[in-house]
Amino acid sequence: MQHDDIGPEVVLDVYDPCTGMRGFVVIDNTNLGPGKGGIRMTPTVKVEEVFRLARAMTWKNALAGLPFGGEKSGIVADDRKISPKKKKELVKAFSKAVKVVSPAKYIAAPDMNMGEEEIKWFVEANGSRKSATGKPKSMGGLPHELGSTGFGVYQATLVAAKHIGLDMKKATVAIEGFGNVGSFVGKFLSEYGARIVAASDSKGVIHNNDGLDFKKLAKVKKRRGSVTNYRPGSILCCEDILDVNADVLITAAVPDLIKPADVKRLHFKLIVEGSNIPMTHDVEKLCHKKGILVIPDFVANAGGVISSYVEYKGGSEHEMFKVIEEKINKNTQLVLDELKTGKCENPRKCAMNIAERRIEEAC
Repeated sequence: MQHDDIGPEVVLDVYDPCTGMRGFVVIDNTNLGPGKGGIRMTPTVKVEEVFRLARAMTWKNALAGLPFGGEKSGIVADDRKISPKKKKELVKAFSKAVKVVSPAKYIAAPDMNMGEEEIKWFVEANGSRKSATGKPKSMGGLPHELGSTGFGVYQATLVAAKHIGLDMKKATVAIEGFGNVGSFVGKFLSEYGARIVAASDSKGVIHNNDGLDFKKLAKVKKRRGSVTNYRPGSILCCEDILDVNADVLITAAVPDLIKPADVKRLHFKLIVEGSNIPMTHDVEKLCHKKGILVIPDFVANAGGVISSYVEYKGGSEHEMFKVIEEKINKNTQLVLDELKTGKCENPRKCAMNIAERRIEEAC
């Protein structure tokens, strides 16, 4: 792990001999506020991985305009091979071990294999409700199941479409990943008037140029397990979502979806990254050269962490949606305005410039 002017500020390696818990906390930067990021539980999580994720949270929180720094943490355990009782022991032991930095410098949240219940255990062991967000509603939480991330991606899409002169009420949309994020983006866009022509999940793609009825699609997915059971429509392989002829592609599932060789296949005018790292930065540059506007992940999918901020300060569901709309709209527009000046070569570089300036100004 390399140190630079941004961070990391704290790397904490914790162990509890009674439970066998081992974990890591990396607080990357606290110029803007306490480090904010999720806890992931996997058998292979390592400090270097946690550091990279913490740095990503530094940029995301700075660009979102939140009073948070970047942080991430990990617990080394196989969620599939331990009992719920054992998992609870590990989470509580981890929480007690990191009280030295939480909640003063570190605010936890859910991540891989860590949900509301696990965050409840974390908060109980810590003793402060300020120690984490993503709590159950009974503890003042604002669950991500409300669609906060998808709502933010939807707002970023509207701003970006306007930038390129695309009327979203007449636009066609393909959604890669009809899960928690993608389904909410589809809901909001279809209600706005856009035509969803393709959607995918792990089983494949359903495609119909005449449009997919969102409510029907959501029912089919819930009752029959896959969007490929929707009719009428053509069933395609998962990767064929890239060949769909649509104005907008929303990525909302797998990382590294678009490879360098795939760029020539793309017919989209706009790609909005609802998922994390759906393509490398170099592939984003290739898309930009081809004339495809790409809204980077840490710009578009910040609705979740903005929701966490509203929860942290005790806000309501109504306030959450209002703040997400304001911040995503403002920051997406700032990125596009900076792109217009020609001072940066692509949207990601523009977004990074804005985030870096905010961190430097806070310092």
